[in-house]
Amino acid sequence: MEKVDLVVVGAGWSGLAAMKTYHEVNPDSNVLLLEAADSVGGVWAKHRLYKGLKSNNLLGTYEFSDFPMDEATFGVKPGQHIPGEIIQRYLEAYAERFGFRDRIRLGHRVETAQHHLDGTWQLKVSHEEKLALIDTKKLIIATGVTSQAYLPTFDGQDAFGAPIFHCRDMLQHEANVLKDGERVTVFGGTKSAWDAAYACATSGMQVNWIIRESGHGPNWMAPPYVTPLKKWLEKLVTTRFLTWFSPCIWGDADGYPRVRRFLHGTWLGRKIVDAFWAILADDVVQLNGFNKHPEVKKLQPWISPFWIASSLSILNYPTDFFELIKDGTIKVHIAELDRLSDHTVHLSTGEELKTTALICSTGWRATPNLTFLPEGIDRELGFPWSSDPLDEEMVKAAGEEILRRFPRLRDQPTPNPKYKPLNDQAEAAVPHPFRLVRFMVPLSQVKERSLAFMGIPMTINTTIIAQAQALWISAYLGNHLTPTAVEHCPAAVRAASDIKVEEDAELDLAWETALHSEFGKYRYPGGFGRRNPDFVFDAIPYMDLLLRDLGLPHERKPGLLAQCFNPYGTEDYKGLVEEWKAKSSGHAVGRFDR
Repeated sequence: MEKVDLVVVGAGWSGLAAMKTYHEVNPDSNVLLLEAADSVGGVWAKHRLYKGLKSNNLLGTYEFSDFPMDEATFGVKPGQHIPGEIIQRYLEAYAERFGFRDRIRLGHRVETAQHHLDGTWQLKVSHEEKLALIDTKKLIIATGVTSQAYLPTFDGQDAFGAPIFHCRDMLQHEANVLKDGERVTVFGGTKSAWDAAYACATSGMQVNWIIRESGHGPNWMAPPYVTPLKKWLEKLVTTRFLTWFSPCIWGDADGYPRVRRFLHGTWLGRKIVDAFWAILADDVVQLNGFNKHPEVKKLQPWISPFWIASSLSILNYPTDFFELIKDGTIKVHIAELDRLSDHTVHLSTGEELKTTALICSTGWRATPNLTFLPEGIDRELGFPWSSDPLDEEMVKAAGEEILRRFPRLRDQPTPNPKYKPLNDQAEAAVPHPFRLVRFMVPLSQVKERSLAFMGIPMTINTTIIAQAQALWISAYLGNHLTPTAVEHCPAAVRAASDIKVEEDAELDLAWETALHSEFGKYRYPGGFGRRNPDFVFDAIPYMDLLLRDLGLPHERKPGLLAQCFNPYGTEDYKGLVEEWKAKSSGHAVGRFDR
């Protein structure tokens, strides 16, 4: 039986940040990182990289603050999207640079995590068909929400006779599928479907792309530079002035509550907000030329960008994607996939598509890739597939409070009248979102300080959030940070609640968690808000919230104008761990004097 101080599960951005940060804060601790795959990287692990796959991010926004992706080492130039193999190599180098590569065990899958009464965890781990037990005092789950691919079943698939696979597994089928002159079918409307269609089309294939008439439609795809001023999109969403145009339940953490109350609490303010989002949407429509070609028009999203979050994506292709639509290389079908027969996809329109493979971009399961024990603990941990740990009255009151503060959210987008979930799609039926304090800690585990989750929020600001969460969790697990609510539970809700607590502060924390987790359902119905936090313009206020908890300055730029109008980037969060350690030891570090 192996015994350690901490186990991190998952070797993506979040897991590597957790390992580096926890070990930096606790240099004498015995820590392990367990990864089921045979390489680090998470979504950028070697087995998930296929021809032409690149980041949506341009160089400079997809790296850790303390380890720049310099051109001399990695070969990526400013203004370029980062190839997948470079990201994977960068993450390997990150583990080497900070001296924890020898603490990573690849090919080790955590099958179960058993919670003990003394607050420790026992992990059952499989490796090369053998099982081993590891006891750990602390546990960080950093597998995120894109580790379990969802692959639907289709009528007639037994007679199909051709490969059917999730886009996650493109590399395994690349050699046999990406062949010049062949026909292939892509199913789904997300960014990964765009990537798969492009990879096939630029390999000389004819592509039939099916987007369900009964689904959510194509996602928003923007050029890297938007607005009439041609601003870098990734920088727009981290410019504090522009974050004010997004209703955000934790937005006051940025220190500008009056501006936010004006924009979202008054008639005039809401008109200004609506105008901002209309300009942003129209700019993308014009730049993509949706109204200039009938086939390209099929890819115009069915919902305003106001209502979507991390599914806002970027055209990161070396050639014009839409030219492949115009010249017929990619044929878009807005229809149902009715059934399959021998190398043929049958559509609800009556069309029959001959094909050599069916590539599915059909999302991810809500459930994690490990089982928590004892049975029934899922509810205590706040998982969305279990019954709700929050009582019905509190949840209802939280929804009413969200709509009171943000009246704009009462006018929800008209749902697709033809919508129906994919068969057996677990995430379509989750009864509630993740119930986690600060999107990291189950309410039931706050006092125990033995468990935390990373990577549950979906956002385009992956790296800065990963490193802030890693520091917050390291401080919390080490008893240096106690989650404290900013919100106060209303008296009526307090009186009606059946949540058992020892002190009022615990009920306040439950109320705040209800507000934060319920918010996504109203703010991002076009995204994944019903299941997990999913945001774009709200990432900087979330960073502000975490840094306030840590007692660190959240305003990271000199001067009011810079704070409001200069975009935040990874460079603004360099040295967070050193700042926190100095603060904790009583030695202040000047933010702008270093």
